[in-house]
Amino acid sequence: MRLCYRTVCLSDIHLGTKSCKAEYLVDFLRHLSCTTLYLVGDVIDLWRLKRSGWYWPAMHNEVVRQLLTLAQSGTRVVYIPGNHDELLRDYAGTQFNGIEVLPRCFHLCADGRQVLILHGDEFDAVVCANPWLSALGSLSYDALLGLNHLINSGRRRLGLPYWSLASYLKSKLKNVGDYIAAFEQAILHSAHRHKVDGIICGHIHHPALRQESGVLYGNCGDWVEHCTALVEDHQGQWSMLAWITDSVRLLGGIQATEPIPTSTV
Repeated sequence: MRLCYRTVCLSDIHLGTKSCKAEYLVDFLRHLSCTTLYLVGDVIDLWRLKRSGWYWPAMHNEVVRQLLTLAQSGTRVVYIPGNHDELLRDYAGTQFNGIEVLPRCFHLCADGRQVLILHGDEFDAVVCANPWLSALGSLSYDALLGLNHLINSGRRRLGLPYWSLASYLKSKLKNVGDYIAAFEQAILHSAHRHKVDGIICGHIHHPALRQESGVLYGNCGDWVEHCTALVEDHQGQWSMLAWITDSVRLLGGIQATEPIPTSTV
């Protein structure tokens, strides 16, 4: 099975961490064919590598190899650094082995709409105002993902499907929901300010795709919990894919949300 799209957006891969679902991503990339691939920040977790020492298994190398293969085979690959790989923002405007590094990008969809693509951490009041608090939150989140890994290792041995503890807790905590809502409203306000038809981001690990106040809002999600991607077909229609099943290797398995019609998104 070959996945053929005009545009694909991925974010929050967090290479260099044990939570990264590199096996899932490699399988996805091996099936992928697209004109443009946007890497929307936090692809490499330099925070974790600096804090906890070097962790880089062979499968993380394979992710990089697959990305370079796409770039060298004619796909335009654009890397928009996030807060976890912010050191790469110093290299904006340069290329590495065919991969462009840009701070943000205006993307023209097949149906003529213009979409702004950025990581989104500049809209996170916690990151902007209290970097130390953000780092503490990152440590807590890492611990949560570690527990999630242990739970799902046990579930796999019992023949049970994947289940996200972090997503479950997020859905139950009102302040998390309020934070996500405030972040999304800030993003949408920026879309109106830039006079674009849509905005795509990452950062908060909360996959979403909807139309609000005449603007397309998309969040790529992540590859530590949800294994999601936003994709545009050759008619300009956007949809979300979740590349996750019971199988670690997946073997081409895919679950897709229903595409949102072009007329409404």
